[in-house]
Amino acid sequence: MTEGFRSSGLGFTPVAAVEWDLAAAATYAMNFGEAHTHWCDIANFAPNGPADVVIGGPPCQGFSGLGSRDVDDPRNLLWREYMRVVLEANPEVFVIENVDRFRRSSEFALLMQQLASGSLRKWKFHEAKVLNAADFGAPQRRNRTILIASRVGPVEFPKPTHGKDPTDGRLPWVPLRSALADVPWRTETTHLPSTNTTVFGQSVPGVFKSSQLHVGRKPTDLSLKRYACIHPGGGRFNLPPELLSKCWREKPTGTTDVMGRLQWDHPSVTIRTEFFKPEKGRYLHPQWDAFDPANTVDRAITHLEAARIQTFPDEFEWCGTKGQIARQIGNAVPPVLARAIAEAIHARLS
Repeated sequence: MTEGFRSSGLGFTPVAAVEWDLAAAATYAMNFGEAHTHWCDIANFAPNGPADVVIGGPPCQGFSGLGSRDVDDPRNLLWREYMRVVLEANPEVFVIENVDRFRRSSEFALLMQQLASGSLRKWKFHEAKVLNAADFGAPQRRNRTILIASRVGPVEFPKPTHGKDPTDGRLPWVPLRSALADVPWRTETTHLPSTNTTVFGQSVPGVFKSSQLHVGRKPTDLSLKRYACIHPGGGRFNLPPELLSKCWREKPTGTTDVMGRLQWDHPSVTIRTEFFKPEKGRYLHPQWDAFDPANTVDRAITHLEAARIQTFPDEFEWCGTKGQIARQIGNAVPPVLARAIAEAIHARLS
């Protein structure tokens, strides 16, 4: 979200940031500055001054359709710590981003009660919508709940600039080809460069430019046989019986994206934290040639490609292991969507 606000060019300057995960905090610090970055539990953080805007995305695992949707998941309660920070920083506007299911949760209902008549009632101009990142120029279909609350007048939500089949002057959705066309089909290594940096007095892997994240994996022979059967838009249902796993044979419906191949001329599906595993979703590279196997790319998308799909610039810097960086990429708000939100907020504050 900070990258989107910064890249808007509208003068938003971060004054404090809180992140519990060391690798994620290090990535933030490398891009936006270590001095104002607090590597700690938000429960132990207190703002040292006011802020005009507070933005954040409390953990979504308790609400996600991929998770257990456990109402007692302790991560669900972190939005309350976020609200404590809002009360102490007293911003003119605050923003919460979460998965689309958040709007249907009991925690969201409690949040709306606090905005209506509780401790957050001074932010009386508030609205929550589900926004699709593809509608704002991301080459990815990604629906997220966005709550914008203001105490200085209503903030008009950003208007979509793109659409699936627009007839109202908007641009068509950005296809995957526009993000990946210049990325080499082949990967040269399965490892990140061996380098470390010190942040918060701790040694972490990095710093890596996005361009250094074009690293592959070593699929098994069985995986390669499966990949070779799947055309763009296809998935596990294209596999012959002998290549099906037991769990797939026993589940003839659902999980349609599993072992799926992306399509050049369509946006990607939602980039999640394990995009490098085709077994987890539609993450096979879109390049396919039914007549020439040598012209088919049988691998999952790389970290670089996932970062491109999320609309991170190539000069963005990352810290952490491959798994840690994948988690950061998959959990991120696409900067183009955050930039649209920044522009909407700036229109109210200016």
